Amino acid sequence: MSYIQLPIIKALLNLAKKLALLFNQLPKLHRSILIATVLFLLLVLVFSGSDENIETNRESLTSHAQLEVGKRYQVAMPQHHELTPSTTKAVKTIDLPSTRKRTKYLSSSDENSALNTVNSQQHSNVTWQTIKVRSGDSLGKIFKRLGFSSQTTYSVSTAKGKDTHLLKKLDINDNLRIASNEEKQLTALEFYLSKTETLFVNLVGDSYVSHKETKEIEISQGFAHGTITSSFWNAGKKAGLTDGQIIELAGIFGWDIDFALDIREGDSFHVIFEKKYIEGEYIGTGNILVAEFVNQNETFQAIRFDDGDYYSANGKSMQKAFLRAPVSFKYISSSFKRKRFHPVQKRWKAHRGVDYAAKTGTPVVAAGKGKVTHSTYNKYNGNYVFIQHGNGIVTKYLHFSKRSVKRGQRVKQGQIIGYVGATGLAAGPHLHYEFLLNGVHRNPRTVKLPEAKPIAKKYRKAFKVVATKQIAALESSKSALFGTFEDE
Repeated sequence: MSYIQLPIIKALLNLAKKLALLFNQLPKLHRSILIATVLFLLLVLVFSGSDENIETNRESLTSHAQLEVGKRYQVAMPQHHELTPSTTKAVKTIDLPSTRKRTKYLSSSDENSALNTVNSQQHSNVTWQTIKVRSGDSLGKIFKRLGFSSQTTYSVSTAKGKDTHLLKKLDINDNLRIASNEEKQLTALEFYLSKTETLFVNLVGDSYVSHKETKEIEISQGFAHGTITSSFWNAGKKAGLTDGQIIELAGIFGWDIDFALDIREGDSFHVIFEKKYIEGEYIGTGNILVAEFVNQNETFQAIRFDDGDYYSANGKSMQKAFLRAPVSFKYISSSFKRKRFHPVQKRWKAHRGVDYAAKTGTPVVAAGKGKVTHSTYNKYNGNYVFIQHGNGIVTKYLHFSKRSVKRGQRVKQGQIIGYVGATGLAAGPHLHYEFLLNGVHRNPRTVKLPEAKPIAKKYRKAFKVVATKQIAALESSKSALFGTFEDE
C-alpha cells in the first residue's frame, strides 16, 4: 500500500467514526427509517440491470487491464423497452350524450389505435389552423387550398367511422380545425357540427379514423316577469327575454289573445324557461316550460308537456284549429267593415276582411291545415292564395310580394305560404286576410273558432303531475319576486 494512501484511509476512518456517532445520537425511529432507505436503494441498484447487462459489465471489468490510455472504446448501454398494449392499462374514452355521461372501454384493437393516436399527438410537432368554409367550398377544395393532395382528401373523406359522411355536408361559415406535422401531413381534423357535437378525424398509423363526440347539456331554469307600459315587445325585452322567446310567448297565447288589439297597459306575464350550459358555459335558452299572461284582468296559463305542445291547466290544448292572425304584423290598418272608403278606388265599398300592415317580405303562414285551391295573380288581388279547410271554411290571403305554395298543395297550420307585399290594388305593404264559413264572410278577429282538443286520455294522469309541479314553481317564483309569502 502506498504511503500516499494512508492519510486518505485515516481521514475516511475518522469520517466514518463521526457519522457513526451522529447516527447513534439520532432518535430510534429516525435510525430505523434511514436504515430501511439505504437497504431499499441497495436493492434497487442490485436488481435494476438485467442479467445480460450484468454479464456485459462483468466482461468489461475483466478486460479493464487490457484497455489502453487515450483510446476510445464503445460500451454497451442498457436498452429501453417500448410500452406495448399488453403492458398498459385499458384506455378510456368519454362519450357525452345529451342526457348523461358514459364511460366506455375500448376493445384491444381500438386500444392499439388509441395509443398510436396519443403517441403521435404527444410526440409530433403539429401545427393547427382554423378554416372557415366559403361559398362553394367542398372538402377537396379546402384541402387543395391548404396544399394537401387529392389522395389525402380521399383518405379523410373515406375514414373509418359511421359519421365520416358528415364531411360532405359543409355549409358556409362552418369551422374546421386542421393539424399537420413537419412533413406537411394532415394528422387531425375537427369539424364543429354544433355547440354540442364535434366530428374528429385522426391519423392512426397509415389510415384515418373518425368519431363523433357529444357534450352534455346542463339545464337550469330561469324566470322572467314583465308589465306592459308601451308594448308587449318592449316589455319582453325589458324583462330580459330574447327575440325568439318573445315570439314564442306570443305564439303560445296567440289563439286566445290578439297581441295587436287586445294588449293593454298594465297587462303582465310570468315565464319559467330553460337555460342551457355546456361545461359551465352559458349557451342560450331552451323551451318555455310554463307561462302565465294576464290580459285585461283575465289570466291565461300554459304548461309544456312531453309531446312538445302547450296545454291549459285543465289539459286543453292552447292550439286552436285556426290562427287569429296568420302574420306577425305591426298594426291593423283596416278592420272588417260593412262600408269602407277604398284608398285606391276612391269609393265606398264593403271591406270583407282584415288588413294587417307589415314590412314587405314578412312571412305569412296558413291559418289552418288545408288544400290550396288558388295560387296566382290578378290586377286586383295581386299575388294571392286561397285555402280550403274542413267544415266549410275557406281562408284568403291577398297582395303577396311572393307566393311560396302551388295550387293543389296541402299545407299545415303555421306553414309559410307567401310574403307580405303591395301587389294589386294596395296602397302599401300589408296582408288582406278573409275568413269564409259556408261561403259567407266572417270577421277573422271575432268568429268563433273550433274548440281546442284536450290532451289524450292516456296522458292525463302524467300531465296532471307535470302541471301541478310547474304551476307550483311559477307561483313560488312570483312570490319570491313580489315578496309575498303565506303565513306559516
